[in-house]
Amino acid sequence: MEFRRLGRSGLTISEIAYGNWLTHGSQVEEDAAVACIRAALDAGITTFDTADVYAETRAEAVLGRALRNERRESLEVFTKVYFPTGPGHNDRGLGRKHIMESIENSLRRLQTDYVDLYQAHRYDHSTPLEETMEAFADVVRSGKALYIGVSEWTAGQLRAAHGLARELRVPLISNQPQYSALWRVIESEVVPASEELGIGQIVWSPIAQGALTGKYRPGAPLPAGSRATDDKGGANMIADWLRDDVLERVQRLRPLADAAGLSLAQLAVAWVLQNSNVSAAIIGASRPEQVTENAAAAGVTLDAELMKGIDDILDPVAERNPGLTAGHAGNS
Repeated sequence: MEFRRLGRSGLTISEIAYGNWLTHGSQVEEDAAVACIRAALDAGITTFDTADVYAETRAEAVLGRALRNERRESLEVFTKVYFPTGPGHNDRGLGRKHIMESIENSLRRLQTDYVDLYQAHRYDHSTPLEETMEAFADVVRSGKALYIGVSEWTAGQLRAAHGLARELRVPLISNQPQYSALWRVIESEVVPASEELGIGQIVWSPIAQGALTGKYRPGAPLPAGSRATDDKGGANMIADWLRDDVLERVQRLRPLADAAGLSLAQLAVAWVLQNSNVSAAIIGASRPEQVTENAAAAGVTLDAELMKGIDDILDPVAERNPGLTAGHAGNS
């Protein structure tokens, strides 16, 4: 495993992080989830990302139980706040009440005294940014989080939050966007702003919800048991990539991956790590062997010719519109 600084902070994280968004507490049983976490630890992964809303709070609890006997100082545990976690009208968003109550509940489920990174899961257009940042600052000053970050914020939102964070003297060090060789919407605005501000990207879905693994083939039935056939939240995420024009181009990547000695999934994960503003790529899994395979992308260098070959193949179907960054939307 290789390690990188998260933005310009002093925090070092594994460049492959393990996330449990669509699996733990929902798609797979806890024994399988724990086996995946053990595989992550065995691969040298030290960074684990979750959120209070995943699997209706169960994902945090599964992760907390799985890591309970590990040396806490050797791990980086990240979680998030924003989406609804209960029926109350204050059980959502980035208001002070929800943030202060949510960090307590997350720490209890994760069985830890602090998280290394506490992230705003989306931008809250209905709450003053000053209120949100002041609440995050109090979380940091109380020792319940060491750093703060955001997820899917626009360049303008990052600049505004970073300015307030500097005034409050708390470290805003990360953004967590979707990023892959197919989904490149952060490249034109978010990445340049982040480089200026010292913010690192912790990217999710580097294999485009599985579309870049090559297991989905144009004109062929969907593989049994794949995310595209899952009715618990996975199918709608990958649906946009299951077009024959996309899948045909993904198959054209296979000779490039073979020449590099990589699987298509490893090639996809390695591709996002070539961006110097990316501090870590988050991988998820329902089986331990998926963790082992994808973690092998750590430390892989793709030469300029290979990068150009990938871009040439995928460019006609890749999405680059910065207006699709989730922070542009309202409170959806």
